[in-house]
Amino acid sequence: MSYSMSRRQFVGIASGALAATGLALAGCGGSQSSSSSSSSSSDSSSGFSKSSYTVATDTTFAPFEFTDASGNFVGIDVDILAKAAELTGFKYELNSLGFDAAVAALESNQADAVIAGMSITDARKQKYDFSDPYYDSYVCMAVKSGSSISGYEDLNGKTVAAKTGTMGATCAESLAPKYGFTLTYFDDSSIMYQDVLTGNSVACFEDYPVMSYGITQGNGLQIVTEEKDDYSTPYGFAVMKGKNQDLLSAFNEGLSKMKDSGDYDAIVNKYLKG
Repeated sequence: MSYSMSRRQFVGIASGALAATGLALAGCGGSQSSSSSSSSSSDSSSGFSKSSYTVATDTTFAPFEFTDASGNFVGIDVDILAKAAELTGFKYELNSLGFDAAVAALESNQADAVIAGMSITDARKQKYDFSDPYYDSYVCMAVKSGSSISGYEDLNGKTVAAKTGTMGATCAESLAPKYGFTLTYFDDSSIMYQDVLTGNSVACFEDYPVMSYGITQGNGLQIVTEEKDDYSTPYGFAVMKGKNQDLLSAFNEGLSKMKDSGDYDAIVNKYLKG
């Protein structure tokens, strides 16, 4: 079964995000492994270079990573990572940092990998090694339910919201000169949605599966455009180029096994029905 829907063209790492990473790594997010150790000592008995890896992720990017009603950190990315570890035997600590901070942690060697709805792009491949794609996505534009905005032509002279560092932001930036709208940026999807609901922005750009899931949860928005061609990219698990290749190989092995067994479909269908 294939799932067509995406995210995240990271434009640059803000210095603030890098500074915040050192503070955030200590405790955000729960460990999804049997060991929460982040020790860098060799674990030759298991075939892995570390006894436990630090994996950074986003904080709120439902249905890929988010906190459920019981306070548990859950989502497609979270479950895929857990299943890959179960199938191949690596241990890890999952740290919920926010997207920019997660990538900053990876680049500063405070994290071994990132799984955060991260789009695989040619530009990123120059810096990171990616796993096999685990989800295909694309960008959409949404407005407040009942809005008179029905397309890009209605945006002239208005303010439109986008999430910093995402493929949605890249898409919006490419369209702004042609359609005459101004962009305002947010670090959190929920705050961005609220800006549209209050009327400060008339629309927002987001990854389709994230927006689609949010609508089913009653976020008060509706999708009016979809960009399936120019802004369609797969998500991947990322490590710095040339580093942690054992972890990357294990993730790929686990992903292949769960696709063959049907576990992958079960994980996606758990959060995205149909």
